[in-house]
Amino acid sequence: MKILHAASELFPLLKTGGLADVLGALPFAQLQRGNDVRVVLPYYPKVREALPDAAEVAVRDNFGGHIIIRYADYNGLGLYLIDAPHLFERAGNPYHDEHYNDYPDNVIRFGVLGWAAAALATGMDELWGRADVLHAHDWQAGLAPAYLHAWGVDVRSVFTIHNIAYQGMFQAYHLPELDLPWQMYHVEGLEFHGQISFLKAGLYYAGCITTVSPSYAEEITHEPAACGMQGLLQNRLEEGRLNGILNGVDEAVWNPQTDTALAKNYHLKAMQGKKTDKKAVQQWFGLPQDDNALLAVMVSRLTPQKGADLLLAALQDTLAAGGKLQFVLLGSGEPELEQAFRDLAAAWPQQVGVHIGYDEQLAHNLIAGGDAILIPSRFEPCGLTQLYGLKYGTLPIVRRTGGLADTVVHTDADTLKQKTATGFVFEEPSAAALAGVLTQALALWDKPRIWSAVRKQAMLQDFGWHKAAEHYESCYGRL
Repeated sequence: MKILHAASELFPLLKTGGLADVLGALPFAQLQRGNDVRVVLPYYPKVREALPDAAEVAVRDNFGGHIIIRYADYNGLGLYLIDAPHLFERAGNPYHDEHYNDYPDNVIRFGVLGWAAAALATGMDELWGRADVLHAHDWQAGLAPAYLHAWGVDVRSVFTIHNIAYQGMFQAYHLPELDLPWQMYHVEGLEFHGQISFLKAGLYYAGCITTVSPSYAEEITHEPAACGMQGLLQNRLEEGRLNGILNGVDEAVWNPQTDTALAKNYHLKAMQGKKTDKKAVQQWFGLPQDDNALLAVMVSRLTPQKGADLLLAALQDTLAAGGKLQFVLLGSGEPELEQAFRDLAAAWPQQVGVHIGYDEQLAHNLIAGGDAILIPSRFEPCGLTQLYGLKYGTLPIVRRTGGLADTVVHTDADTLKQKTATGFVFEEPSAAALAGVLTQALALWDKPRIWSAVRKQAMLQDFGWHKAAEHYESCYGRL
């Protein structure tokens, strides 16, 4: 099967979040199953640095400038790269400037991504020909199925929602600039609350819609999780065109036995290295190197969606109550939350360490060295860090929502007896509920043999990408 993915980022070439991890793993899993897989993404400066010799495939003068479609082989995966310096030659984040202001021409920048994906799927590269399936990811690639519809071509399309809260909303007067007809601008099409929604374009025109976990697929058919799209998604569910497929873990990148970022590797039958990694994290953050402390880590964007404000309040209560808790954070986001975590570290210098920013190696260090990993999200389409935590024996502490609900089993008397417990789960999105489950985790930490048994069960979980690849093939087959 010839599969073309369209996305705005791909790990490790460029990453701002979990979308990049998915595109850095799923296409390779599909290749291993014998498919002919390619990915189209913008030729950002970081991508150009990594792949400077990409060959020219096609040239178009469109969308306000000169656009070259290039091709490169990337570890056996074919990459189509949209070379348009007037759109993508910008330092830093691909979506916004250093002040977190969206680029004003994002409507064209990511319109071009959808257009290029549709053009390549319909044979722009004569050597590759037409794709069997065009698979577009999140709002940035949402116009790809719309272009297929506008051109009247019979290429099957799939649209994956990684986070429905980001909808790609732009003023309607941009429609002619996108080279799409006004006939598509209505409620049964691109229009959403008087604007163009790239996300809705993907939802409306794709033959199949997927989300990144089964629970999230159900949640987004109702408010508030639907973010205004509940009617369309309920229809798609009734038509059998909405499915939840759980993300996986790329074991070539996330494996405590082979991870080169770690101070010392370890595996289920030889866990001594985890203690070394814990001490390395404690040392990096200037915390006491105390084996008896429960080291809870968080690697996350600092936003209310991720429950960062809930965690602040819960930590203040838990730290004030005393006990063996240490906490370290790697993340960035809303300035007020960044400062609040800095203040927390200043108030509790022997128990709290904070690093504002992102560092891939440090992320691996935290997930390996931690005893528990916090993902207290208000909503979470899938979540990947809890999967990494399970893989590394770092027990997830999560809220029961989306993919977190699908992947973590709460530790209680019944699940301990059944040997299914893998972490800690709280229900309500409140600081009190989170503080309560932190207290449960600290209580279990005082029972090392039981903690080790839960950790073993966590590390035995299989969330490999081979499972997701098989499910996606079934989705493609139904089209």
